[in-house]
Amino acid sequence: MSHSHPRTFDRTHTAELAAYVQASPSPYHAVATAADRLEKAGFRQIAETDSWDGRTGGHYVLRGGAIVAWYVPAGARPQTPYRVIGSHTDSPNLRVKPRPDLGAAGWRQIAVEIYGGPLVNSWLDRDLGLAGRLSLRDGSHRLVNVDRPLLRVAQLAIHLDRGVNDNGLTLDKQRHLQPLWGLGESEDGDLIEFLADEAGVAPGEVTGWDLMTHDVQPPAFLGRDRELLASPRLDNLLSVHACLAALTAAAESDGGAGDGDGLPYIPVLAAFDHEESGSQSDTGAHGPLLGRVLERSVHARGGGYEESLRALAGTVCASSDVGHAVHPNYPERHDPTHHPRANGGPILKTNVNQRYATDGAGRAVFAAACDRAGVPFQHFVSSNAMPCGTTIGPITAARHGITTVDIGVPILSMHSARELCGADDPHLLASALTAFLT
Repeated sequence: MSHSHPRTFDRTHTAELAAYVQASPSPYHAVATAADRLEKAGFRQIAETDSWDGRTGGHYVLRGGAIVAWYVPAGARPQTPYRVIGSHTDSPNLRVKPRPDLGAAGWRQIAVEIYGGPLVNSWLDRDLGLAGRLSLRDGSHRLVNVDRPLLRVAQLAIHLDRGVNDNGLTLDKQRHLQPLWGLGESEDGDLIEFLADEAGVAPGEVTGWDLMTHDVQPPAFLGRDRELLASPRLDNLLSVHACLAALTAAAESDGGAGDGDGLPYIPVLAAFDHEESGSQSDTGAHGPLLGRVLERSVHARGGGYEESLRALAGTVCASSDVGHAVHPNYPERHDPTHHPRANGGPILKTNVNQRYATDGAGRAVFAAACDRAGVPFQHFVSSNAMPCGTTIGPITAARHGITTVDIGVPILSMHSARELCGADDPHLLASALTAFLT
């Protein structure tokens, strides 16, 4: 029997994505890892409390689980427009409550709250780690990552729920999702004392925390020909990583002479937190972070209110988030004439009710970028019978008044603890985004 052979994909980029996901079990780790990559590419951090100057080169701002980075080419004027690539750093998961220590029937457990809209059954019977940040008495923060089997949400045995396979699994989100992490009597302070020791700080110094579970199984190529990638947090670290690759490539490509051979736009990366819970925070897309960075950048180059508006008027944003590939077991859940497939290239996401921000003008800009990059792209719309999800795209378009196009990569098992994409697609997305920026 003969088999068709898949085309060769860029395993270097996909392997780098897997390493990035593995190093980024929380939004705080995702931006720290992104900052390390930017530093190696010559970018420098700017504090929001400092005075900014208009020097050329790469800059970035960190705030919690969000990062905004931009590259000012030589010859950029105050009114030079931006090209923004947006994404988000958070993923649905289980997050630790303020009083985390609990237990029952001789088991020690951790109290968790559901963040975003996870497929909660996907968190059952998995080896889970714990990661996030500890806030210290002096106002500083310390990242912590227990990247080994620590927690488990144990499912009820079929012998005690005989009809589960016929009637479906029903989980009480308060009672049935509290993970266990040992035996014995639970005592207040146990978890934070343990994590403080992991982070190398005294337990008494920890006055706050933002902690979350993660699946410790590493990303892996999957399939006979390894043309798929199985990984946690593809929604949406796949896009964050592609945006990082595109921004650093754009900076490297700049002629830097200011004589017309350099970049015609100021490329910007914006990776927000809290997209999965509505973006309503100081680090979310609904907040002022991106707008303030763009405005201050104009002012640092000698511009004022007029130049800021002129810059925004010429700005285009590509909002990158994952979308749905057609599921082979549930084809009826998808639009019958729009069937995005894995390894078919990035998707252009459209919804006339503005759940996605794409319109004809934005579509033309992205199509031109894909053409320049030699990258195929696909169209995604939801079935009329299914509600459509949304992204940071409409928020960004409405808040800043800029043309925005929603794009991404098609995946399966979205919002599961472990998702699946084509191994070609991350590199194709990064290539398209690089062309969009340049």
